[in-house]
Amino acid sequence: MRIKDVSSDNASCDKYRSKKEYTHIQEFIHNFPYLLMIVIGGAINVVGFKMSIWGIIVAGIFIIYGIVGALWIILFVCPYCHYYNTRACPCGYGQIAAKLCKKSSENKFTEKFKKHIPIIVPLWIIPVIEGIIFLTNDFNRLLLILIVAFVINSYIILPLLARIYGCGHCPQKNDCPWMVKGTSQIAILVENKKK
Repeated sequence: MRIKDVSSDNASCDKYRSKKEYTHIQEFIHNFPYLLMIVIGGAINVVGFKMSIWGIIVAGIFIIYGIVGALWIILFVCPYCHYYNTRACPCGYGQIAAKLCKKSSENKFTEKFKKHIPIIVPLWIIPVIEGIIFLTNDFNRLLLILIVAFVINSYIILPLLARIYGCGHCPQKNDCPWMVKGTSQIAILVENKKK
């Protein structure tokens, strides 16, 4: 997939000036693994609760949590990004944020990112825990397939695509705690606890 080059001959040397704009298709590709994670997480509940009304309710709650989680990031992280209200944001959240809230101080991006990302972390954990509980109570092959698909998508594909495609192309990656070069996420967490 080709990224449109919008650089100009007189572009500033500013480290935050983007030379790329992302199409809606590219934004969708970046967001698809997250969307798939939410759908599979919901399906784990439906199958785990044996297609009952409770399974549908819990799945609905999980899907709403996934949507609210994305909206939370849009409202509380994106306004601090250098790419707020631009097509230079690989996931497109910056443009959505501009329609919902005002621009905020860019120098607080790292602080806001670290503070608000934990809000969505349970989305990666809840379906696996539920799935294991459901499987230990009553083995179901379809449920096992969904759990394996969830783990592959959420723990392998989503982070890999984010690092290579979305975050990897993000012009702000050098300021982002997720993309700190040469530092593992564990090292970042350990460093934060020391402070």
